[in-house]
Amino acid sequence: MIQLSDHFSYKTLLKFTLPSIAMMIFTSIYGVVDGFFVSNFAGDIPFKAVNLIMPFLMILATVGFMFGTGGTAIVSNKLGEGDPEKANAYFSLFVYVTFALGVVFAVAGIIFIRPIAKLLGGEGEILENCVLYGRIILIALPFLVLQYLFQSFFVAAEKPRLGLAVIIAAGVTNMVLDAVLVTLLPKEYKLAGAAIATAVSQFVGGVIPLVYFFSKNKSILRLGKTRFEGKAVLKACTNGSSEFMSNVAMSVVGMLYNLQLLKYAGDNGVAAYGVMMYVSMIFAAAFIGYSMGTAPVIGYHNGAGNHAELKSILKKSLILLLICGGVMVGAAELLAYPLAKIFVSYDAVLMAMTVRGFRIFAIAFLFMGFAIFGSSFFTALNDGLTSALVSFLRTLVFQVAAVMLLPLLWGLDGIWISVVVAEIAAVAFTAIFIIVKRKKYHY
Repeated sequence: MIQLSDHFSYKTLLKFTLPSIAMMIFTSIYGVVDGFFVSNFAGDIPFKAVNLIMPFLMILATVGFMFGTGGTAIVSNKLGEGDPEKANAYFSLFVYVTFALGVVFAVAGIIFIRPIAKLLGGEGEILENCVLYGRIILIALPFLVLQYLFQSFFVAAEKPRLGLAVIIAAGVTNMVLDAVLVTLLPKEYKLAGAAIATAVSQFVGGVIPLVYFFSKNKSILRLGKTRFEGKAVLKACTNGSSEFMSNVAMSVVGMLYNLQLLKYAGDNGVAAYGVMMYVSMIFAAAFIGYSMGTAPVIGYHNGAGNHAELKSILKKSLILLLICGGVMVGAAELLAYPLAKIFVSYDAVLMAMTVRGFRIFAIAFLFMGFAIFGSSFFTALNDGLTSALVSFLRTLVFQVAAVMLLPLLWGLDGIWISVVVAEIAAVAFTAIFIIVKRKKYHY
């Protein structure tokens, strides 16, 4: 078994991070399956409604990412310092706080879902579908935030394969229930069926890890007694603020893209962007999974003062990300048509718009991995401020500026190009931060 304290070659680095990569890709795929069933069986209005309300739902779920990544940096650092008792106390604290926040956000979301859907541009039948889908999903929100939290902690616990098994269990649950509920229920209940399938899968993804970490297991982490430490919670929030910012900003930018697309291309633009987001989620998931898989290793060696290993992991990671990005761009260009056909084959105009947009949009994959990894790298080093700045610039500043300005020059194509421009700018600033911080962290 590969341990956090090991020296990592290319082979062991890939072997250790592969379950995390697979876990994130599978999470994205079963989200895509939801979109496939809604689009092809419930119809275009429910599909547009799901795409319209989804960014808001993801904002509420980001607390799980924040405490997962931020808390993992603290816990793995304590393990590197040789203090497993404190590591477990912090682990338990972060799990309990995250679940409590999930409950609060779920209640607030259910109450305010209608005015928020209106604010996002929902009207008439689309608005009613947003409210229906959103309220069902929000019931399971406390377990979704736990699912996101445990994705990071399974790696810190040296159990990435178990984390993958949990995600597969949740994903298969979603797919099977989608196939049953969405296809068999009358048309007016199909969207509710898709929401129920997703909610049940999120319950599975959150409860199984709870049972495992509460039971007697062979993991280096276990849930138990703890006490509230505001300083530790604040540190986890600071560390994970980049991931929180990244996910919130992605959702906010998604809302902004939808508003711009409604302006330049109408409802079809929202649907086309929804297809691109589904596919993009799968590609980006590989980068996120790799970053999530390496973060505890980086945190451990930082805590242990093993600077040579830090330098080695950084160099190997940058090379792997470059290769992966190139392969992704090639694959995306080749698969643009068949992927679009899966979702929107029923509309030739929408199909053409989606294919053209995706082929422009796909160039961003060459650059995307570097900024995602850079943010995670600084989170793992307990440098939450730098990590948050990288994420803030990448996911909010550059994207908002690009999506507001470039359509004025190139119309609809400017919206697709804006993603590429934002990623290039983010890579440039990430490189600057890595160079400037070299002496401080000795990598």
